[in-house]
Amino acid sequence: MTAKLSVLFVCLGNICRSPLAEAAFRHEAGRTALDVEIDSAGTGHWHIGEPPDRRARAVALRHGIDIGAYRARQVRQEDFRRFSHIVALDPQNLADLHVLKPKGAAGAISLLLDHVPGREGQAVADPYYGGAEEFEVTWADVTLGAQALARLLAARK
Repeated sequence: MTAKLSVLFVCLGNICRSPLAEAAFRHEAGRTALDVEIDSAGTGHWHIGEPPDRRARAVALRHGIDIGAYRARQVRQEDFRRFSHIVALDPQNLADLHVLKPKGAAGAISLLLDHVPGREGQAVADPYYGGAEEFEVTWADVTLGAQALARLLAARK
């Protein structure tokens, strides 16, 4: 595991929730001057190399963040050694990460909303089959999670 603070956000396809979580956390890390490497990935392979969903790009832009240059990728074995924190966006991806984690890898695996009091065990809303309103709910979830995670990591520095 790297000595540098680093966070990888993970959902299924890496085109909706995890790029939005990456964007929200990048914003919060910048706002709070938290020195951290940040990325996102998916447990699935369907969207490798694709930009985030157009609706995810639109909601991020509505909040002043351009994620158009992000590209989907799949979680790799080396991610478990590269990142100090791997954060799943829902319980199924959390379970999948525990299965994928190589023996001896020390990166901490958690669920994003576990860092938000009263939201423990909850999934970030999956907006894929919805419209702009569902993407706003997802943005609210990842923003809340990003703020809570940044506070936690800043306190541990």
